[in-house]
Amino acid sequence: MERRKLVRAVIGMAAYLLLAPVLMFLAAGTTRWPMAWLYVALMLAASVGSRLLVWRKSPETLRERAKMASGENVQPWDRWMMPVVGLLGPVVSLVVAGLDRRWGWSPAVPLGWQWVAALLVAAAIGLSVWAMVANAYFSAVARLQTDRGQRVVSGGPYAWVRHPSYAGAVLTSVAMPVMLGTLWAWLPQLLVGAVLVARTALEDRMLREGLDGYAAYAERVRWRLAPWLW
Repeated sequence: MERRKLVRAVIGMAAYLLLAPVLMFLAAGTTRWPMAWLYVALMLAASVGSRLLVWRKSPETLRERAKMASGENVQPWDRWMMPVVGLLGPVVSLVVAGLDRRWGWSPAVPLGWQWVAALLVAAAIGLSVWAMVANAYFSAVARLQTDRGQRVVSGGPYAWVRHPSYAGAVLTSVAMPVMLGTLWAWLPQLLVGAVLVARTALEDRMLREGLDGYAAYAERVRWRLAPWLW
């Protein structure tokens, strides 16, 4: 039964992640776009691979990841923040990128810069996956998991910053448009990044107020997203 649930979850997430690329290529009017294929491959590999790794380590975490914004104990502010990030990130940004590719709104981005951005995207995705695997309480929504006996996680990337998955997501938001050679995609992506920063601050406050030991952890690990910055 657990294996069937895992398969359904992986298939559902893969279908969701494929929607945005399909719309992107339709908007671009072409599939001859190597960097776009590389981006799609990185996102699909991270999504499917991370869920397989989490399932092997903690199937309960995978079930937690499947909770939606309407679930139990979800913070009111996250009921709109999560859909904004989930829609603008994978759908609107890639559609704008596709339209830019078709109509040539942006100035040409040197291929070298695109490869640098691709490496940053790969590193950012890797950081987010590491955070998901390291944290048995990793969730798609902001909520205190009192039903699961949530405790502070301070190992892995959490030894450096308190919200490493958000750090990876913000870095992806900044680097993805350069990787695809479409600067217009920065418009929705910068909005996504701003919402992620706000979500980080609100979730951090929620954990300080409601999770035992988190305030002491925050004293030890000072940085929310980026060492020496914030």
